[in-house]
Amino acid sequence: MSAGEQPEKKTPEPSGVDLARVALRAAKEQARARGDAAQQKKQARRGGLRSGARADGRDPQPLGSAINRLITERGWETPAAVGGVMGRWPQIVGDDLANHCVPQRYDENERVLTVQCDSTAWATQLRLMAPQLVARLNEDLGHGTVRLIKVLGPGGPPRRFGPLRAPGSTGPGDTYG
Repeated sequence: MSAGEQPEKKTPEPSGVDLARVALRAAKEQARARGDAAQQKKQARRGGLRSGARADGRDPQPLGSAINRLITERGWETPAAVGGVMGRWPQIVGDDLANHCVPQRYDENERVLTVQCDSTAWATQLRLMAPQLVARLNEDLGHGTVRLIKVLGPGGPPRRFGPLRAPGSTGPGDTYG
């Protein structure tokens, strides 16, 4: 060698012990990866992760709060409230009126509650009470929920179609229509 040149440093070749360490490290990483995959598969079979000691979104909820959350998320507050009114109809209007007048449907777009009465006298009575009833319903449900109460009188007998009926006829009252 000449005076200006320095000898090259050789990196030692890995010996048997070093090769064993590298192989062991690689085997541990592969086993860990297989174990993680097996753990995830096991959790998926069990239904996902289990909840811990603190409450989170995966915990079981009481039925009432779950239904309330569903109603709020879907925007069903008004129809659910009106449905509650239909269930509490006797407490709202009184037993006498509830025995003769039954709520049929609620049109959410028009905000109209349709009520069927079993006689024309009760239908007239309900028409006279409609403004007070609308005020009471809006007080219970929220302002502007019910704008109008549509009162239906008693329905006539079902129309029968027979050989002497004209097509499209609505019955004996259709000639003066």
